[in-house]
Amino acid sequence: MRLPPFTLHPEVILLVAALAWGYAWALARLGPDHAPAGERPATRGQVTAYGLGVLTIAVAALWPIHDLSERYLFSVHMFQHMLISLVAPPLLLFGMPAWLLRLLLRPRWVHAMVRRATRPFVALVLFNSVILLTHWPAWVNLTLHSEPFHLLSHTMLFVSASCMWWPVLSPLPEMPTLSYPARMLYLFLQSIVPTVPASFLTFGHTPLYHFYVGAPRIWGLSVLTDQTISGLMMKLLGGAILWTVLAVIFFRWYQQEHASDGWDALQWRDVESEIRSELTKR
Repeated sequence: MRLPPFTLHPEVILLVAALAWGYAWALARLGPDHAPAGERPATRGQVTAYGLGVLTIAVAALWPIHDLSERYLFSVHMFQHMLISLVAPPLLLFGMPAWLLRLLLRPRWVHAMVRRATRPFVALVLFNSVILLTHWPAWVNLTLHSEPFHLLSHTMLFVSASCMWWPVLSPLPEMPTLSYPARMLYLFLQSIVPTVPASFLTFGHTPLYHFYVGAPRIWGLSVLTDQTISGLMMKLLGGAILWTVLAVIFFRWYQQEHASDGWDALQWRDVESEIRSELTKR
């Protein structure tokens, strides 16, 4: 068998449609009133990034990846987690204009909760705790037997990953990113913890997840081979994504350091004006 039978997932289609329509509606209806004067509601790069983020969610949650991960191969399950945690969140966050993100964070309780959860240390601990939990054998077997728990697991992974990426990609001056060197250290630390479950998966001699022991074997992959591939994917693919972003940050830092001595007064004045404007609204 090459691929599982086609399955339509209407709930995922509705979610993807809502994300795409909501973004387009906000840019068209709210953008003219809330975007900075003289600027477009979103740049072409932001629209492209957001669109790719929504597309990533669709790929991860629709046939065939969803069906392969739930019924046959843990390696595909791992790839699905990579998309949900390391690809979709940074694309969606990068695609959010600052004014739109402020509208979403306008309720005080939402703003307070997000501010606390996106502090670097908190975000790092939160995401890595979720990583360890969602790869714990008992939890994985539970999610594969229960659709509500499976949805909960993916939601936890996406939300915690969004918090983890915030100190790297935040568009809000009042909730800023870390400095370039601190972002590099932060991503380096993030690359360490996933090596623990990845090592158990790669070098384990017995299957960790009982669900996949009884799953139909496809593409000639044994349970242990499938498990080894998933561990290598977690370590190598996940690490490659983080280290690619880390390299981009390094070169941007290098360019900034060689282009000028730092922020000039006009740049700082713009940021200070934006922060004061936001505080006045509150």
